[in-house]
Amino acid sequence: MSLRNNEKSRVPFEIGADMFLRYSRPEKSVIALKIGRLIRETRLKTGLTQQELAVMSGTTRNYISRIENERSDIELATLFKIIETGLGKQLEIRIK
Repeated sequence: MSLRNNEKSRVPFEIGADMFLRYSRPEKSVIALKIGRLIRETRLKTGLTQQELAVMSGTTRNYISRIENERSDIELATLFKIIETGLGKQLEIRIK
């Protein structure tokens, strides 16, 4: 296990992947936070309600709400539908 100062620490036991998954709480992804916020901001700027965006994107108002409030992950294909079809914007993804 690495410590903050990059020193190695010895762990007296090994945790299996199943136990690690069961007892860990993953942090909310920074990307998910940004995507939800960007969708909400763009939706409001275009004057759409969550229901209108959902209908135009082929999804539900509840799902749009969950995305905007960072309570749901989003698949790339669905993200494209919401951005390009629902909001009429162009989605650009970069790897730096």
